[in-house]
Amino acid sequence: MLEPVSALNGASFDGLARIEETGLQGMITLRGDLSAKAVKSAATAASGVRRVPDQRQANVSGEKGLCWMSPDELLVLCPYGAVAEALEKMQAALAGSHALAVNVSDARAVVRLSGPAAREVLAKLCPVDLAPAAFTPGMFRRTRMAQAPVAFWMDDDESFRIVCFRSVAQYVFDVLKVAAQPGSEVGFHARPEPV
Repeated sequence: MLEPVSALNGASFDGLARIEETGLQGMITLRGDLSAKAVKSAATAASGVRRVPDQRQANVSGEKGLCWMSPDELLVLCPYGAVAEALEKMQAALAGSHALAVNVSDARAVVRLSGPAAREVLAKLCPVDLAPAAFTPGMFRRTRMAQAPVAFWMDDDESFRIVCFRSVAQYVFDVLKVAAQPGSEVGFHARPEPV
């Protein structure tokens, strides 16, 4: 039996920021009424987090979490090897509910962007206000990165996780590399030097 391989096979790049594929990530798309008890229960049980995130928020810890995708959609994160079991439990919990849970793990890729200039690198490519006061850890956006649809959130003040379709993973990685080339600093989101 063939072993699963991530989209970029662990590729990384160091420039203004560190860019690295995170490897295989379990992902389940859950569609339904996000206020319904069965949907909330299925999502939190599968992800291991206690609450469903608010609009444009991510509630993520390591490989587990929930990301708000739209008014009727969550992205459920779990370890890659646990997806089948999590999906089975979710479908049992959702029986009789108007909801849909689908494994999308192999259709997506995850790239981590980190370092003091991560915000600046991402801001070059996405039409999102990434100023420190406007975009903080836990916030989540679905948008475009150059010509590719992406979603991302901040884990902490200097790191983002970016989810894209597997088919555009190399493109996303490459445009991030160009935006992170040494010498391409803009300094718009640079932290002020201590006095």
